[in-house]
Amino acid sequence: MPFDFASISAPFRMQPGLRRLAPGTAQLTPNRLGERALFEKLGVLTAHPGQALLAAPGFDAMPSLHALASHATAEHPAAFEWDGAGHWQAHHLGWSLQQGTLVGDGPPEIAACLRALPVEWRAAGLIALAFAEDFAVIDGATAHIPWLAVCLPSHWAPEDKIGRHFAQVHAPVADNQVLVAASDHLARLVTGTDRWERFVWTITRHPQLSQHPQRCDDVPWPADAGVDALAANAFFRTERQTFVPLPEHAQAVFTIHVDMAPLVDAIKTPDQARQVHDALASMSPTVLAYRGLTDPRDRLLAWLAARSGA
Repeated sequence: MPFDFASISAPFRMQPGLRRLAPGTAQLTPNRLGERALFEKLGVLTAHPGQALLAAPGFDAMPSLHALASHATAEHPAAFEWDGAGHWQAHHLGWSLQQGTLVGDGPPEIAACLRALPVEWRAAGLIALAFAEDFAVIDGATAHIPWLAVCLPSHWAPEDKIGRHFAQVHAPVADNQVLVAASDHLARLVTGTDRWERFVWTITRHPQLSQHPQRCDDVPWPADAGVDALAANAFFRTERQTFVPLPEHAQAVFTIHVDMAPLVDAIKTPDQARQVHDALASMSPTVLAYRGLTDPRDRLLAWLAARSGA
């Protein structure tokens, strides 16, 4: 599902912004060979699996992983199939797991990546590659995050978040008072019976989907770039986040679909430019600093104003 510009509001506030999903609305996006999300995920799982696949000590992720596999099979049977036991098939990738053994004739680099993972992580690795989304488990009873399969983080380190309370996970977020105060309630809400989604966006100079802080440079925005040159080298980064609930376990699988497009291509209409302009103009200094937008703010506002026809 494309980013919903209706989720952008002014004045900008850091808030949950949850809305119920209509019945039948898809939550997952199958990867196909050659797609960017698959390429970047494969690179992370090959070179840095310990920073992407994480579990809190003693946590049994199988109920959540089975729920995710069942959901994927029901939603995209042409892309993924799980038989309810030990057979996991990623049709587009050309590989399957049979009782932990890799079988198929797909790209050898995918096989090499999955075979290098511990056996207990291969199913998670396969489903992580089969879909564009990253995944996390939320425990409704404790509001903790006990399991992560996150290859494409947005300037945060998954290894720093594992096993933490929802409030601790969001502690570094600027103007986070509403999110932190609502943490326990949100954890209970999304692990109930309803399905929810929310959208997140920012403007960045980093073109890659994977933005782990250890692998994402801190070079500042070019100070001497004019309005048009700056916009031409900026990217509109979005996340669609949804929740696959497991009410019988008081858990939910949190899905994160990261997308990226050049800013000049992402903002297609004057109305969209006006929405982004007004939201950016209303961001607090702490939010601007947190998102790395303090320096380019005025130049981006000038470009958006011109794009909106103002």
